[in-house]
Amino acid sequence: MSGSVEDVSDANYKEFTDAAASVVAYGLATCEPCKTYDPILEETAAKFSHVKVGKARMHVPGRCREIKRTHTFETYPTTHFFSKGKLLLTREGVVEPAELAALINDHLPNAR
Repeated sequence: MSGSVEDVSDANYKEFTDAAASVVAYGLATCEPCKTYDPILEETAAKFSHVKVGKARMHVPGRCREIKRTHTFETYPTTHFFSKGKLLLTREGVVEPAELAALINDHLPNAR
């Protein structure tokens, strides 16, 4: 895994979420909390190199149509934690770095 935040879209969503451990943050370019979350995601990706960390930008036309069909978002950012295709946990809003690290350690296999 790369240790950096990856771009997530319909094209790579299944591959991304089928990983042993992955975190996907869904957001919008115009969302101020989403902008605040970006550096937290970068820090997390660098710290947890065995976890795939990605951002799905829901505002880009045509890129996340299937994702929107399968998930409903009331708040941005929303973060999903996956393992081998299974959604394990959802958090709405910005997740602070210490809490994000704790959630990864507690819920995602191979995160340590």
